[in-house]
Amino acid sequence: MNTPGSVTILTAPSFPERNPRKRQPVPPARPATADELRDAFSRSPELTVGLEEELMLLDPETLDLVPRAGEVLERVAGDPAFKPEMPASQLEIVTPPRAKVAEAIGDLADGRARLLEAAGDLARPAAAGAHPFAAPQGELNPGERYARMVDAYGDVARRQLVCALQVHVAVGDADGTLPVYNALRGLLPEIAALAAAAPFHAGRDTGLASVRPTISQMLPRQGVPPPIPTWEAFADELRWGAEAGVVPEPRRWWWELRPNPAFGTLEVRVPDSQAALTDAAGVAAFVHALVGWLHERHAAGERLPVPETWRIEENGWSACRHGVEGTLADLDTGRRVPTRERLHELLYPLEPVAVRLGCAPELREARRLVEENGALGQRRVAADGGPHEVARWLCRRFAELGAPATGSG
Repeated sequence: MNTPGSVTILTAPSFPERNPRKRQPVPPARPATADELRDAFSRSPELTVGLEEELMLLDPETLDLVPRAGEVLERVAGDPAFKPEMPASQLEIVTPPRAKVAEAIGDLADGRARLLEAAGDLARPAAAGAHPFAAPQGELNPGERYARMVDAYGDVARRQLVCALQVHVAVGDADGTLPVYNALRGLLPEIAALAAAAPFHAGRDTGLASVRPTISQMLPRQGVPPPIPTWEAFADELRWGAEAGVVPEPRRWWWELRPNPAFGTLEVRVPDSQAALTDAAGVAAFVHALVGWLHERHAAGERLPVPETWRIEENGWSACRHGVEGTLADLDTGRRVPTRERLHELLYPLEPVAVRLGCAPELREARRLVEENGALGQRRVAADGGPHEVARWLCRRFAELGAPATGSG
Protein backbone atom coordinates (compact mmCIF):
# COMPACT_ATOMS: atom_id res chain seq x y z
CA MET A 1 0.00 0.00 0.00
CA ASN A 2 2.27 2.74 -1.23
CA THR A 3 3.46 4.83 -4.09
CA PRO A 4 6.72 2.99 -4.74
CA GLY A 5 9.73 4.41 -6.49
CA SER A 6 11.29 3.28 -9.70
CA VAL A 7 11.68 -0.42 -10.38
CA THR A 8 15.19 -1.81 -10.08
CA ILE A 9 16.25 -3.50 -13.32
CA LEU A 10 17.84 -6.86 -12.64
CA THR A 11 20.38 -8.29 -15.06
CA ALA A 12 22.72 -10.72 -13.30
CA PRO A 13 21.67 -14.39 -13.44
CA SER A 14 22.05 -15.35 -9.78
CA PHE A 15 24.18 -14.99 -6.70
CA PRO A 16 27.39 -17.00 -6.42
CA GLU A 17 27.23 -19.84 -3.95
CA ARG A 18 29.65 -18.08 -1.59
CA ASN A 19 30.61 -14.45 -1.28
CA PRO A 20 34.38 -13.99 -1.64
CA ARG A 21 34.59 -11.47 1.19
CA LYS A 22 32.55 -10.95 4.32
CA ARG A 23 30.24 -8.00 3.83
CA GLN A 24 30.35 -5.17 6.31
CA PRO A 25 27.16 -4.74 8.33
CA VAL A 26 24.79 -2.02 7.17
CA PRO A 27 24.74 0.90 9.60
CA PRO A 28 21.21 1.02 11.03
CA ALA A 29 19.01 3.99 10.27
CA ARG A 30 18.01 6.10 13.25
CA PRO A 31 14.96 4.33 14.69
CA ALA A 32 11.76 6.35 14.89
CA THR A 33 10.81 7.89 18.19
CA ALA A 34 7.47 7.22 19.83
CA ASP A 35 6.23 10.67 18.77
CA GLU A 36 7.28 10.02 15.16
CA LEU A 37 5.45 6.70 15.21
CA ARG A 38 2.31 8.32 16.58
CA ASP A 39 2.49 10.92 13.83
CA ALA A 40 2.94 8.26 11.11
CA PHE A 41 -0.11 6.32 12.28
CA SER A 42 -2.28 9.43 12.62
CA ARG A 43 -1.69 10.78 9.11
CA SER A 44 -3.17 7.92 7.06
CA PRO A 45 -6.83 8.31 6.01
CA GLU A 46 -9.12 6.22 8.19
CA LEU A 47 -9.75 2.62 7.10
CA THR A 48 -8.18 2.84 3.65
CA VAL A 49 -7.00 -0.47 2.21
CA GLY A 50 -4.17 -1.51 -0.09
CA LEU A 51 -2.70 -4.78 -1.34
CA GLU A 52 0.68 -6.31 -2.09
CA GLU A 53 0.39 -9.50 -4.13
CA GLU A 54 3.48 -11.70 -4.34
CA LEU A 55 3.36 -13.96 -7.38
CA MET A 56 5.31 -16.63 -9.23
CA LEU A 57 6.64 -16.78 -12.80
CA LEU A 58 6.29 -20.17 -14.49
CA ASP A 59 7.98 -21.54 -17.58
CA PRO A 60 5.42 -21.46 -20.43
CA GLU A 61 6.15 -25.08 -21.37
CA THR A 62 7.24 -26.95 -18.23
CA LEU A 63 5.24 -24.79 -15.75
CA ASP A 64 8.20 -24.98 -13.35
CA LEU A 65 9.43 -21.80 -11.70
CA VAL A 66 11.51 -19.73 -14.11
CA PRO A 67 14.01 -17.10 -12.85
CA ARG A 68 13.07 -14.34 -15.28
CA ALA A 69 11.71 -11.64 -12.98
CA GLY A 70 14.48 -9.27 -14.05
CA GLU A 71 13.56 -9.58 -17.71
CA VAL A 72 9.87 -9.08 -16.99
CA LEU A 73 10.60 -6.02 -14.86
CA GLU A 74 12.67 -4.55 -17.68
CA ARG A 75 9.55 -4.62 -19.82
CA VAL A 76 7.58 -2.62 -17.21
CA ALA A 77 10.43 -0.37 -16.11
CA GLY A 78 9.06 2.74 -14.42
CA ASP A 79 5.65 1.24 -13.63
CA PRO A 80 5.25 1.72 -9.87
CA ALA A 81 2.80 -1.19 -9.60
CA PHE A 82 5.61 -3.76 -9.86
CA LYS A 83 8.44 -4.53 -7.46
CA PRO A 84 11.14 -7.22 -7.36
CA GLU A 85 11.18 -9.92 -4.70
CA MET A 86 14.10 -11.93 -3.33
CA PRO A 87 13.51 -15.07 -5.48
CA ALA A 88 14.40 -14.54 -9.15
CA SER A 89 11.15 -16.31 -10.11
CA GLN A 90 8.91 -13.89 -8.22
CA LEU A 91 7.74 -10.30 -8.27
CA GLU A 92 5.04 -8.25 -6.60
CA ILE A 93 2.05 -6.15 -7.63
CA VAL A 94 1.29 -3.25 -5.28
CA THR A 95 -1.81 -1.07 -5.17
CA PRO A 96 -2.21 2.45 -3.75
CA PRO A 97 -4.44 3.09 -0.72
CA ARG A 98 -8.13 3.03 -1.57
CA ALA A 99 -11.35 3.70 0.30
CA LYS A 100 -12.92 0.40 -0.80
CA VAL A 101 -11.75 -3.15 -1.38
CA ALA A 102 -13.42 -3.11 -4.82
CA GLU A 103 -11.14 -0.25 -5.86
CA ALA A 104 -8.04 -2.06 -4.62
CA ILE A 105 -9.09 -5.23 -6.46
CA GLY A 106 -9.64 -3.14 -9.58
CA ASP A 107 -6.06 -1.90 -9.27
CA LEU A 108 -4.89 -5.48 -8.78
CA ALA A 109 -6.80 -6.58 -11.89
CA ASP A 110 -5.14 -3.81 -13.89
CA GLY A 111 -1.75 -4.88 -12.58
CA ARG A 112 -2.39 -8.51 -13.49
CA ALA A 113 -3.44 -7.49 -17.00
CA ARG A 114 -0.32 -5.38 -17.53
CA LEU A 115 1.86 -8.15 -16.14
CA LEU A 116 0.33 -10.77 -18.42
CA GLU A 117 1.05 -8.54 -21.40
CA ALA A 118 4.61 -7.80 -20.26
CA ALA A 119 5.43 -11.42 -19.45
CA GLY A 120 4.35 -12.44 -22.94
CA ASP A 121 6.37 -15.43 -24.07
CA LEU A 122 8.84 -15.16 -21.17
CA ALA A 123 6.71 -16.59 -18.39
CA ARG A 124 3.20 -17.35 -17.15
CA PRO A 125 2.28 -15.59 -13.88
CA ALA A 126 0.47 -17.49 -11.15
CA ALA A 127 -0.47 -16.87 -7.52
CA ALA A 128 -0.56 -19.34 -4.62
CA GLY A 129 1.21 -19.75 -1.31
CA ALA A 130 3.82 -22.02 -2.94
CA HIS A 131 4.54 -23.65 -6.29
CA PRO A 132 3.10 -27.18 -6.39
CA PHE A 133 6.14 -29.07 -7.72
CA ALA A 134 9.21 -26.81 -8.03
CA ALA A 135 12.48 -27.71 -6.27
CA PRO A 136 12.58 -26.46 -2.66
CA GLN A 137 15.48 -24.09 -3.37
CA GLY A 138 15.74 -21.53 -6.15
CA GLU A 139 17.80 -18.73 -7.60
CA LEU A 140 17.70 -15.33 -5.95
CA ASN A 141 17.75 -11.93 -7.57
CA PRO A 142 21.06 -10.07 -7.62
CA GLY A 143 21.72 -7.00 -5.56
CA GLU A 144 23.38 -6.00 -2.30
CA ARG A 145 20.20 -6.30 -0.22
CA TYR A 146 19.58 -9.91 -1.27
CA ALA A 147 23.25 -10.81 -1.03
CA ARG A 148 23.15 -9.77 2.61
CA MET A 149 20.20 -12.08 3.13
CA VAL A 150 22.28 -14.98 1.83
CA ASP A 151 25.16 -13.94 4.07
CA ALA A 152 22.84 -13.94 7.05
CA TYR A 153 20.66 -16.98 6.34
CA GLY A 154 22.39 -19.14 3.71
CA ASP A 155 20.17 -21.77 2.11
CA VAL A 156 17.23 -20.70 4.26
CA ALA A 157 17.06 -17.58 2.07
CA ARG A 158 17.05 -19.72 -1.08
CA ARG A 159 14.12 -21.71 0.30
CA GLN A 160 11.81 -18.70 0.58
CA LEU A 161 9.90 -19.59 -2.58
CA VAL A 162 6.60 -18.61 -1.00
CA CYS A 163 4.04 -15.92 -1.80
CA ALA A 164 1.74 -13.87 0.43
CA LEU A 165 -1.17 -11.53 -0.14
CA GLN A 166 -0.37 -8.64 2.21
CA VAL A 167 -3.36 -6.52 3.17
CA HIS A 168 -2.73 -3.02 4.53
CA VAL A 169 -5.45 -1.22 6.47
CA ALA A 170 -4.97 2.19 8.03
CA VAL A 171 -6.81 2.70 11.30
CA GLY A 172 -6.11 6.42 10.89
CA ASP A 173 -5.72 7.03 14.60
CA ALA A 174 -2.54 6.34 16.54
CA ASP A 175 -4.41 5.92 19.83
CA GLY A 176 -6.63 3.26 18.25
CA THR A 177 -4.03 1.49 16.15
CA LEU A 178 -2.27 -0.47 18.90
CA PRO A 179 -5.46 -1.73 20.61
CA VAL A 180 -6.71 -2.93 17.21
CA TYR A 181 -3.30 -4.49 16.47
CA ASN A 182 -3.18 -6.35 19.79
CA ALA A 183 -6.69 -7.76 19.34
CA LEU A 184 -6.21 -8.58 15.65
CA ARG A 185 -3.32 -10.86 16.62
CA GLY A 186 -5.89 -13.27 18.03
CA LEU A 187 -7.73 -13.46 14.70
CA LEU A 188 -4.70 -14.30 12.55
CA PRO A 189 -5.53 -18.05 12.58
CA GLU A 190 -9.01 -17.35 11.20
CA ILE A 191 -7.50 -15.28 8.39
CA ALA A 192 -4.87 -17.95 7.73
CA ALA A 193 -7.46 -20.73 7.57
CA LEU A 194 -9.66 -18.83 5.13
CA ALA A 195 -6.69 -17.91 2.90
CA ALA A 196 -4.75 -21.20 3.05
CA ALA A 197 -3.64 -21.98 -0.51
CA ALA A 198 -0.47 -24.08 -0.51
CA PRO A 199 -1.10 -27.79 0.11
CA PHE A 200 1.51 -28.98 -2.42
CA HIS A 201 5.28 -28.59 -2.27
CA ALA A 202 8.10 -30.23 -4.21
CA GLY A 203 5.62 -32.37 -6.13
CA ARG A 204 3.68 -33.90 -3.27
CA ASP A 205 0.70 -33.20 -1.06
CA THR A 206 2.20 -32.12 2.26
CA GLY A 207 -0.95 -32.89 4.25
CA LEU A 208 -1.03 -29.20 5.21
CA ALA A 209 -3.53 -26.64 4.05
CA SER A 210 -0.58 -24.27 3.69
CA VAL A 211 3.07 -25.25 3.70
CA ARG A 212 4.10 -21.59 3.54
CA PRO A 213 4.36 -20.97 7.32
CA THR A 214 6.69 -23.95 7.75
CA ILE A 215 9.04 -22.43 5.18
CA SER A 216 8.75 -18.82 6.32
CA GLN A 217 9.41 -19.78 9.92
CA MET A 218 12.93 -20.90 9.04
CA LEU A 219 13.62 -17.16 9.26
CA PRO A 220 13.42 -15.16 12.50
CA ARG A 221 10.54 -12.87 13.47
CA GLN A 222 7.84 -15.02 11.88
CA GLY A 223 4.45 -16.19 13.06
CA VAL A 224 2.33 -14.48 15.70
CA PRO A 225 3.79 -11.09 16.66
CA PRO A 226 4.32 -9.93 20.22
CA PRO A 227 1.78 -7.57 21.79
CA ILE A 228 2.79 -3.90 21.75
CA PRO A 229 1.49 -1.99 24.80
CA THR A 230 2.60 1.54 23.80
CA TRP A 231 4.34 3.44 21.02
CA GLU A 232 7.24 3.93 23.44
CA ALA A 233 7.54 0.15 23.73
CA PHE A 234 7.48 -0.27 19.93
CA ALA A 235 10.10 2.46 19.50
CA ASP A 236 12.27 0.67 22.05
CA GLU A 237 11.92 -2.67 20.22
CA LEU A 238 12.93 -1.05 16.93
CA ARG A 239 15.86 0.66 18.68
CA TRP A 240 17.05 -2.64 20.14
CA GLY A 241 16.70 -4.38 16.78
CA ALA A 242 18.73 -1.68 15.07
CA GLU A 243 21.47 -1.77 17.72
CA ALA A 244 21.62 -5.58 17.51
CA GLY A 245 21.81 -5.40 13.71
CA VAL A 246 18.85 -7.75 13.26
CA VAL A 247 16.24 -5.08 12.41
CA PRO A 248 18.33 -2.37 10.74
CA GLU A 249 15.10 -0.94 9.29
CA PRO A 250 11.44 -1.42 10.28
CA ARG A 251 10.63 -3.54 7.20
CA ARG A 252 12.81 -6.29 8.70
CA TRP A 253 10.28 -6.55 11.56
CA TRP A 254 8.78 -9.63 9.90
CA TRP A 255 5.68 -11.12 11.51
CA GLU A 256 2.26 -12.27 10.31
CA LEU A 257 1.02 -8.83 11.39
CA ARG A 258 2.94 -5.63 11.92
CA PRO A 259 2.41 -1.90 12.30
CA ASN A 260 4.10 -0.50 9.18
CA PRO A 261 5.55 2.96 9.96
CA ALA A 262 6.30 3.68 6.29
CA PHE A 263 2.59 3.76 5.43
CA GLY A 264 0.90 4.18 8.82
CA THR A 265 -0.99 0.90 8.32
CA LEU A 266 -1.57 -2.41 9.98
CA GLU A 267 -0.05 -4.87 7.52
CA VAL A 268 -1.64 -8.32 7.64
CA ARG A 269 0.90 -10.74 6.17
CA VAL A 270 -0.62 -14.10 7.07
CA PRO A 271 -2.75 -14.80 3.93
CA ASP A 272 -1.35 -16.93 1.12
CA SER A 273 -1.44 -15.37 -2.34
CA GLN A 274 -4.76 -16.17 -3.99
CA ALA A 275 -5.15 -17.78 -7.41
CA ALA A 276 -8.13 -15.70 -8.56
CA LEU A 277 -9.13 -12.08 -8.10
CA THR A 278 -12.43 -13.18 -6.55
CA ASP A 279 -10.53 -15.09 -3.86
CA ALA A 280 -8.23 -12.11 -3.22
CA ALA A 281 -11.31 -9.91 -2.89
CA GLY A 282 -12.79 -12.22 -0.26
CA VAL A 283 -9.60 -12.28 1.80
CA ALA A 284 -9.09 -8.51 1.53
CA ALA A 285 -12.69 -7.79 2.53
CA PHE A 286 -12.43 -10.15 5.51
CA VAL A 287 -9.34 -8.31 6.76
CA HIS A 288 -10.79 -4.87 6.04
CA ALA A 289 -14.00 -5.67 7.89
CA LEU A 290 -12.14 -7.21 10.84
CA VAL A 291 -10.05 -4.06 11.30
CA GLY A 292 -13.15 -1.88 10.91
CA TRP A 293 -15.06 -4.00 13.45
CA LEU A 294 -12.29 -3.80 16.04
CA HIS A 295 -11.86 -0.08 15.40
CA GLU A 296 -15.58 0.59 15.96
CA ARG A 297 -15.55 -1.41 19.17
CA HIS A 298 -12.53 0.49 20.50
CA ALA A 299 -14.03 3.84 19.51
CA ALA A 300 -17.20 2.89 21.44
CA GLY A 301 -15.12 2.47 24.60
CA GLU A 302 -14.76 -1.31 24.65
CA ARG A 303 -11.52 -2.69 26.05
CA LEU A 304 -10.23 -4.99 23.32
CA PRO A 305 -8.58 -8.30 24.28
CA VAL A 306 -4.82 -8.90 24.18
CA PRO A 307 -4.68 -12.71 23.76
CA GLU A 308 -1.80 -14.86 24.92
CA THR A 309 0.61 -15.54 22.08
CA TRP A 310 0.88 -19.29 22.67
CA ARG A 311 -2.89 -19.74 22.52
CA ILE A 312 -2.99 -17.93 19.17
CA GLU A 313 -0.13 -20.15 17.97
CA GLU A 314 -2.11 -23.28 18.83
CA ASN A 315 -4.95 -22.08 16.62
CA GLY A 316 -2.39 -21.06 14.02
CA TRP A 317 -1.14 -24.62 13.80
CA SER A 318 -4.68 -25.89 13.15
CA ALA A 319 -5.07 -23.30 10.39
CA CYS A 320 -1.78 -24.37 8.83
CA ARG A 321 -2.56 -28.09 9.07
CA HIS A 322 -6.27 -28.19 8.29
CA GLY A 323 -7.32 -24.79 6.94
CA VAL A 324 -11.10 -24.43 7.03
CA GLU A 325 -11.52 -28.14 7.81
CA GLY A 326 -9.98 -28.02 11.28
CA THR A 327 -11.07 -26.73 14.67
CA LEU A 328 -10.22 -23.57 16.58
CA ALA A 329 -10.18 -23.05 20.33
CA ASP A 330 -11.82 -20.12 22.07
CA LEU A 331 -8.92 -17.98 23.31
CA ASP A 332 -10.58 -17.50 26.71
CA THR A 333 -12.32 -20.79 27.49
CA GLY A 334 -10.41 -23.26 25.31
CA ARG A 335 -13.65 -24.70 23.90
CA ARG A 336 -13.05 -26.03 20.41
CA VAL A 337 -15.42 -25.50 17.50
CA PRO A 338 -15.16 -26.45 13.82
CA THR A 339 -13.25 -23.78 11.92
CA ARG A 340 -16.05 -23.37 9.39
CA GLU A 341 -18.52 -22.76 12.20
CA ARG A 342 -16.18 -20.22 13.80
CA LEU A 343 -15.71 -18.38 10.50
CA HIS A 344 -19.43 -18.21 9.71
CA GLU A 345 -20.16 -16.97 13.24
CA LEU A 346 -17.45 -14.31 12.88
CA LEU A 347 -18.75 -13.16 9.53
CA TYR A 348 -22.17 -12.21 10.96
CA PRO A 349 -20.99 -9.18 13.00
CA LEU A 350 -18.72 -8.19 10.12
CA GLU A 351 -21.58 -7.87 7.63
CA PRO A 352 -22.94 -4.49 8.85
CA VAL A 353 -19.35 -3.21 9.12
CA ALA A 354 -18.74 -4.30 5.54
CA VAL A 355 -21.82 -2.36 4.42
CA ARG A 356 -20.43 0.78 6.06
CA LEU A 357 -17.01 0.17 4.46
CA GLY A 358 -18.51 -0.60 1.06
CA CYS A 359 -17.11 -4.13 0.85
CA ALA A 360 -20.25 -6.23 1.49
CA PRO A 361 -20.20 -7.89 -1.97
CA GLU A 362 -16.55 -8.85 -1.53
CA LEU A 363 -17.25 -10.20 1.96
CA ARG A 364 -19.68 -12.64 0.35
CA GLU A 365 -16.65 -14.06 -1.48
CA ALA A 366 -15.17 -14.78 1.95
CA ARG A 367 -18.24 -16.90 2.81
CA ARG A 368 -17.61 -18.87 -0.39
CA LEU A 369 -14.00 -19.45 0.67
CA VAL A 370 -15.18 -20.94 3.95
CA GLU A 371 -16.61 -23.80 1.91
CA GLU A 372 -13.75 -24.15 -0.60
CA ASN A 373 -10.60 -22.10 -0.15
CA GLY A 374 -7.50 -22.24 -2.32
CA ALA A 375 -6.10 -25.35 -0.68
CA LEU A 376 -9.28 -27.34 -1.30
CA GLY A 377 -9.53 -26.04 -4.85
CA GLN A 378 -5.97 -27.18 -5.60
CA ARG A 379 -6.64 -30.63 -4.16
CA ARG A 380 -9.79 -30.94 -6.24
CA VAL A 381 -7.79 -30.19 -9.39
CA ALA A 382 -4.93 -32.50 -8.37
CA ALA A 383 -7.32 -35.42 -7.93
CA ASP A 384 -7.56 -35.61 -11.72
CA GLY A 385 -4.22 -34.26 -12.94
CA GLY A 386 -1.70 -34.13 -10.10
CA PRO A 387 0.55 -31.17 -9.16
CA HIS A 388 1.34 -30.30 -12.81
CA GLU A 389 -2.35 -29.76 -13.51
CA VAL A 390 -2.54 -27.59 -10.39
CA ALA A 391 0.16 -25.34 -11.87
CA ARG A 392 -1.75 -25.11 -15.15
CA TRP A 393 -4.97 -24.29 -13.24
CA LEU A 394 -3.19 -21.56 -11.23
CA CYS A 395 -2.06 -19.90 -14.47
CA ARG A 396 -5.60 -19.98 -15.85
CA ARG A 397 -7.07 -18.57 -12.64
CA PHE A 398 -4.53 -15.74 -12.55
CA ALA A 399 -5.60 -14.66 -16.03
CA GLU A 400 -9.33 -14.51 -15.15
CA LEU A 401 -9.52 -10.73 -14.90
CA GLY A 402 -13.25 -10.24 -14.57
CA ALA A 403 -13.72 -8.21 -11.39
CA PRO A 404 -15.92 -9.64 -8.62
CA ALA A 405 -19.25 -8.07 -7.85
CA THR A 406 -18.80 -4.57 -6.49
CA GLY A 407 -20.89 -1.93 -4.84
CA SER A 408 -21.65 -0.44 -1.46
CA GLY A 409 -23.59 -3.43 -0.22
